[in-house]
Amino acid sequence: MRFKYLLILPFIAVMLSANAQSKTNADSIATKMQWFADAKLGIFIHWGIYSVNGVDESWSFYNKKLPYKDYMSQLKGFTAKNYKPEEWAALIKESGARYSVITTKHHDGVALWKTAQSKLNVVESTPAKRDLLKPFYEALRKENIKCGAYFSILDWSHQDYTGFLKDSSRYKIASQPERWKKFQSFYMGQLKEVMGNYKPDLIWFDGDWGHSNEEWNAPAVRSLLLGYNPNVIINGRLQGYGDYETPEQNFPITRPKFHWWELCMTTNDNWGYHPDDTNYKTPSEVISIFVDAVSNGGNLLLDIGPAEDGTIPAPQVNILKELGKWNKKYGEAIFETLGGLPQGHFAGPTTISKDSSTIYLFVPGHLSGDVTIKGLDTKIKKITALNNGENVKWKIVGKISWSAVPGLVFVHVPPTVKDEYMSVLKVELEKPLKLYRGSGGL
Repeated sequence: MRFKYLLILPFIAVMLSANAQSKTNADSIATKMQWFADAKLGIFIHWGIYSVNGVDESWSFYNKKLPYKDYMSQLKGFTAKNYKPEEWAALIKESGARYSVITTKHHDGVALWKTAQSKLNVVESTPAKRDLLKPFYEALRKENIKCGAYFSILDWSHQDYTGFLKDSSRYKIASQPERWKKFQSFYMGQLKEVMGNYKPDLIWFDGDWGHSNEEWNAPAVRSLLLGYNPNVIINGRLQGYGDYETPEQNFPITRPKFHWWELCMTTNDNWGYHPDDTNYKTPSEVISIFVDAVSNGGNLLLDIGPAEDGTIPAPQVNILKELGKWNKKYGEAIFETLGGLPQGHFAGPTTISKDSSTIYLFVPGHLSGDVTIKGLDTKIKKITALNNGENVKWKIVGKISWSAVPGLVFVHVPPTVKDEYMSVLKVELEKPLKLYRGSGGL
């Protein structure tokens, strides 16, 4: 064929790990993942004893930045005295986020609930003396926000885990298999508690890199979780037995191969509370990153790190509020949309409505003048600015009457539609989107 075209229609492309799923249950996986695909934005919360002194969560003792004993002495200072889960949930709702993930237990082994598997929990070993998960999940559900549970499958504090510090280990599984079975029983027991007590919609594993899926018994872990809730979503950090990819901090240049993915990123340079870290991203930068993720068919899981008393740092509150203000104006172009045009068709982020009748163009707030759409083979009905409904002019250039190759669409962005952070233009089409994907010519 001389010309190549791509017809963009509503679809769900299911690309699943062969280890995790077979083709026979692809439809059910796609169904359970739909809310996640529509949600676009989640808020990550790293909260634990590391917030007492504002040190790296778990890694500070693992990498020998401070002695383990000094790290664990923070247990005595974790009070949660100003913890107001309803205010947390209200702020998350205000940001526009549809789900939130909290660290139920990090690699240090300190659980935020009263686990029967260990005394190392905030109820029995800190001045907080209460379950911190239950009121938060209750507050989220009142706001109709999905609940996620971060869970470190490894535990550097547990005597039956193989590793301890970066350059040391306790034992090898091959030499003490029964000891490893004890640890398997321990983390499976904690997962049963999390699933049974809090019924999360999403499990966010971390720490799986230390062992193979056979050693983690990943199929059994997945089976256990689905046994409690067949619709629970599992992130990709279970050695091939998760439902979606989780790139961390660094934005992928090309779309991840897995159909569902989520970029987890901090608001400054650290996950937990770090009063010494003032390198906060601006609201404009966060919005730009968020839009880029959504344009590429993914989600953003944006992190905040409360202080030990439960206070959220003011710069993080501001970021979430500004993000929320922007989402209120432009949510139509974000939530419940599909990833945007393939690379090369527009010099910036885009999204597409589920019925493929609308393209949303994201334009930096400072920009006015012309932007260009290439290869658009569907007639435009109208273009408007999403913030004020103003009609926007466009012009087709380079269309040759005897050629099937479409011309360039120059869209004029007037100064009157400029946004403080990111402007959005709504391009309504006469028919479902069709794109020319060829290399030019006759």
